[in-house]
Amino acid sequence: MLAALSIVALGFFLGMRHATDPDHVVAITTIVSREKSVRHAAWSGAIWGLGHTVTIVLVGGAIILFNVVIPARLGLVMELSVGLMLVVLGVMNVTNTTQAPKHWLMKMQASASRPLLVGIVHGLAGSAAVALLVLTTIRTPSWAIAYLLVFGLGTVLGMVLVTTLMAVPFAYTSRQFSITNRRLQLATGLISIGFGILLTYKIGYLDGLFSAAPNWTPR
Repeated sequence: MLAALSIVALGFFLGMRHATDPDHVVAITTIVSREKSVRHAAWSGAIWGLGHTVTIVLVGGAIILFNVVIPARLGLVMELSVGLMLVVLGVMNVTNTTQAPKHWLMKMQASASRPLLVGIVHGLAGSAAVALLVLTTIRTPSWAIAYLLVFGLGTVLGMVLVTTLMAVPFAYTSRQFSITNRRLQLATGLISIGFGILLTYKIGYLDGLFSAAPNWTPR
């Protein structure tokens, strides 16, 4: 029991580290770049972490409790969703800085559902890897689920810290240097588009999603 408790506690710190994965940082940066205050940015990070945790617990729990096996092609599709989402987020930022956004786009960008949806998609892509990692170390289902919950809590806190730090230059420039702020938003959009395209290419062709024999290793 002590060993299981130690592993669950370790999950908290692994969750915090998980929040700093490159695709997570790129995605949340496109959101934070639109925020006008550090407090709002931290709140967006918390919502992202909540969405990520919900998916991790639901999908990871199904794998742990019911021995659900995710086919390679489905696993790649789950990861592909992250790449496509990064492209969409990037386009939204670029559109906002180059022309007046349409009313529906402005509402979507300002809505709290945006970081929640992004977190859910990221959780979908990483849930299998986290669940399989738990299964190799914790054999008791209740402790394994506890690990997922603590892991999620660590991810929430980690993302709050990340977004708080990233929000400082964006919040400052939004008040003092509007042109610089728009250029920063444009840069985050272009980076997100580029990263999303590279990720989509890797999953679609190098990992074989669009081939007859897809190769998927949960990570």
